[in-house]
Amino acid sequence: MISLAYSPCPNDTFLFYHLIRNANYPVKEELYDVENLNEFAFQGKFPVTKLSFAAYFQIIDKYILLETGSALGRGCGPLLVRKKNTNTDLSNYKNLYIPGKLTTANLLLSLYTNGKQNPTPLRYDEIIPKVTSEDDSLGVIIHEERFTYEARGMEKVVDLGEWWESSTGYPIPLGAIAIRRDIPREEALKFQSNLRQSLEAAYLEPKEMMDYIRANSQNKEDAVIKSHINLYVNGFTKNLGKEGQGAVEYLLKRATEAGFIQKPTSLPLFLGES
Repeated sequence: MISLAYSPCPNDTFLFYHLIRNANYPVKEELYDVENLNEFAFQGKFPVTKLSFAAYFQIIDKYILLETGSALGRGCGPLLVRKKNTNTDLSNYKNLYIPGKLTTANLLLSLYTNGKQNPTPLRYDEIIPKVTSEDDSLGVIIHEERFTYEARGMEKVVDLGEWWESSTGYPIPLGAIAIRRDIPREEALKFQSNLRQSLEAAYLEPKEMMDYIRANSQNKEDAVIKSHINLYVNGFTKNLGKEGQGAVEYLLKRATEAGFIQKPTSLPLFLGES
C-alpha cells in the first residue's frame, strides 16, 4: 500500500476519488491544507503528495513531478482582494494576508512586487473573514474563494494569474502531484497510470463522487464545487505536455533569477511517460 496526501479541495478529491477506491491498487489517503502539504513535503513525509510548485522548486532533490494531476491553466490564478468601496492597495495597507509562505500564490505576489511586501500567512479560508474584520487590509485568495469573494463583500485589486499570463504568455502553474525519488521508476509510472485512469473515470461518472467531494470541501454549494472543478481540472491535469512543462520551467527560472529560489539541481523535474 502506498500513502498519498492531497488537499480537501474539489479538484483534488475529484482527481483521486476513483484511485482511493481501486481495490486492485491499494492506497491510503491523507487530507491536509495545501500549506501543511508543502511543509510535510520538505520532510519527505509522504511517498506521493500534492504540493505547490513554489514549494516543489525548493525540494527537487526529494521529489519528482508526475505528468498527471497538476493544477495549471489560464484564468485560474490567485487574486489580491480588499473590502469593496475602499482604496486599499499595495501602497497603503495595514496587513497583507497570504495562504502560506510556501504557496505559489506567495511566489507570484513576490514576483509581482519584487519581494517588497512582508505578508502574514493564514489558512486560505481564514483570509476573507480576517480582511473583513479589519480596515485597510488586503488578502491573496485561492481555491473556492475565487468564486465567492464578491458575494462576501470583497473586490479584486490584482489578478496575479492574469498578470503572469499577460507578462509571460504562459499559463500559471499552481500545484502538482509529486512522488518521492526513492520510489522505483516502475512503481512511480504505475501510480501515474492509475492516477490518469482515476481522472478519466471521474469524467465518466461525476455524480457518483459528489458526496465525497462535498463532504471535504470548505464550500458545500454544488455550483461552487462544480465551478472549482471545471476551472482547476483541465487538459494540463491529464498531461502536462510540452506547454505545461515549459510553464513550470519558466516559473522556476523567474523565481531563481529573482532570488526567491536557490539555483536548482540538475535533476530532471518531470517523471515523464513509460
